[in-house]
Amino acid sequence: MSSNPVAETVASLMPRARTELGELVAFKSVADFDQFPKSESEGAANWVADALRTDGFQDVALLDTPDGTQSVYGYLPGPEGAKTVLLYAHYDVQPPLDESAWTTPPFELTERDGRWYGRGAADCKGGLIMHLLALRALKANGGIPVHVKVIAEGSEEQGTGGLERYAEEHPELLAADTIVIGDTGNFRLGLPTVTSTLRGMTLVRVQIDTLEGNLHSGQFGGAAPDALAALIRVLDSLRAKDGSTTVDGLAAHATWDGLSYDEEQFRQDAKVLDGVELIGSDAVADRIWARPAVTVLGIDCPPVVGATPSVQAGARALVSLRVPPGVDSTEATKLLQAHLEAHTPWGARVSTEQIGQGQPFSADTTSPAYTAMADAMAVAYPGQEMQYAGQGGSIPLCNTLAALYPRAEILLIGLSEPEAQIHAVNESVSPEELERLSVAEAVFLQNYAGS
Repeated sequence: MSSNPVAETVASLMPRARTELGELVAFKSVADFDQFPKSESEGAANWVADALRTDGFQDVALLDTPDGTQSVYGYLPGPEGAKTVLLYAHYDVQPPLDESAWTTPPFELTERDGRWYGRGAADCKGGLIMHLLALRALKANGGIPVHVKVIAEGSEEQGTGGLERYAEEHPELLAADTIVIGDTGNFRLGLPTVTSTLRGMTLVRVQIDTLEGNLHSGQFGGAAPDALAALIRVLDSLRAKDGSTTVDGLAAHATWDGLSYDEEQFRQDAKVLDGVELIGSDAVADRIWARPAVTVLGIDCPPVVGATPSVQAGARALVSLRVPPGVDSTEATKLLQAHLEAHTPWGARVSTEQIGQGQPFSADTTSPAYTAMADAMAVAYPGQEMQYAGQGGSIPLCNTLAALYPRAEILLIGLSEPEAQIHAVNESVSPEELERLSVAEAVFLQNYAGS
């Protein structure tokens, strides 16, 4: 990184950042209170609030959102007449999955091979630390040139929409000229990238029932309709032979116009086993950024251990559908539900229930904020030109903010590059990436203030 007072300050703050990220990662802040204590999320929220107060934020508040979680808000005033920038991150995390599969404990930040491991280290507790580092560096080098609002969400990973609904009910709270969403990542480690599109999502629970109760498979199997077999057939109908998503009536042939994704690089990033084919057809970028993708997130059925010789009376699954830009998530949900019902065999009883939704997002990359960010990335990543990429994941808040503040510019950056393995076991963050992106954000705020 080139010599720059801001960069030097951020470098000096990295040991503090390591300590703080370790404290924040220690909270098991999964916003699924059937699995994890609510007190863990509340502890993380209070940690964020205390950090904002320590850094001089005003009006720090724990916002009780309609989904039963808390978002943390703070305001840091800048010079009179300055622009306002909203910085977003979320402190809730995905469950650790199989804790025994982690090399080190998921809720204990551990340094290994030059990376910091822990659930949420990249997604997205590290994003909050990135915001704090950038602001601290500016304070030490002439002050913060814009008004800053910070919002840290408490349920982003659950997709339950608490902050979206709160923002709609309090539209003045998050109003800003530009919004920086710190929850995406570089296309690859060391390549400065802004995310210009996001797929939306919908979550649908499907229940299939065929019998009043389970039956002995020896006595009744062969004629009695098996609900689990019916469910398997329904779920299989969601994919073509090549594995691509097929929901009746849902377009699935769009193409991506931008940064390409080499297929071999994707295989490495996704850690696809030798000999296993990728699913779908055409360019990888088309498949993961421009087209719908269905995933079966879970199935309720008897586990193998302890299974009995029974024909199953009922079975259910949770199905996720990623919705590409240009497609309305509400319409996609209706198509998915209709598909599940239409493809249920044998006259089995089927019911579907939507339990989460977010709209896709496309940014205006011609705006002044993107120019300011490109110049800032050049400082943080010398010799590298900022790239534009899509993101297969969803951040439902983006479209809510775009609707509430149509004149606001929205940029998406973050720490979730492929090596971070977010949502998987052994999630990690690159401290070098944290340092560079903190510098980029600080310089961006300087650039943007003068634009």
